[in-house]
Amino acid sequence: MNQLLISGGVVALIVVIAVLVIAIALVVWYVSCYNGLKTLVNKTEEAWATIDVHLKKRYDLIPNLVATVKGYAKHESETLEKVIAARNLAMTSTGDAKLAAENALSGTLKSLFALTEAYPDLKANTNFTDLQRQLQQIESELAAARKYYNGVVKSLNTKIDVFPSNLVAGGMKLKKRSYFELESQEERQNVKVEF
Repeated sequence: MNQLLISGGVVALIVVIAVLVIAIALVVWYVSCYNGLKTLVNKTEEAWATIDVHLKKRYDLIPNLVATVKGYAKHESETLEKVIAARNLAMTSTGDAKLAAENALSGTLKSLFALTEAYPDLKANTNFTDLQRQLQQIESELAAARKYYNGVVKSLNTKIDVFPSNLVAGGMKLKKRSYFELESQEERQNVKVEF
């Protein structure tokens, strides 16, 4: 009888230890998954902040560029007004609307640079070419920042979608983020602009 009580106690002890090990493993998994999701959320926010820095540089440069073009292309006021309107909209938009506004601004900048074909003296203006070079540098940095942002968003969205991390993401009330992408097929086409 004593042996039965001892073996019953050993079995109970083994069951308690197994339950504790499983509970500890679940807690460790949950904490790891939670921290991974929080890290991705923070990286997404950091990537968006980096995009904002580059956009601010671009916003600051555009009025100088428009002023330079204005001197050469006085009767192109509609194009210049569209660039400024697109800049102002992009500066005040947030979230998904900001993504769309930024794409519209990129399109109007292309039309601004297309004016150089009609005004050869503008191509020779050193102030214009310097501003153009600065804008190209900013656009290159912005493209890299967008690529990084989209990569982090992809990782976050995948974690939000797949099992079992979607259970933790649901508890955290995380929502999928939008990618920074072009709005129209027209913007995907190569544009020929000569300077």
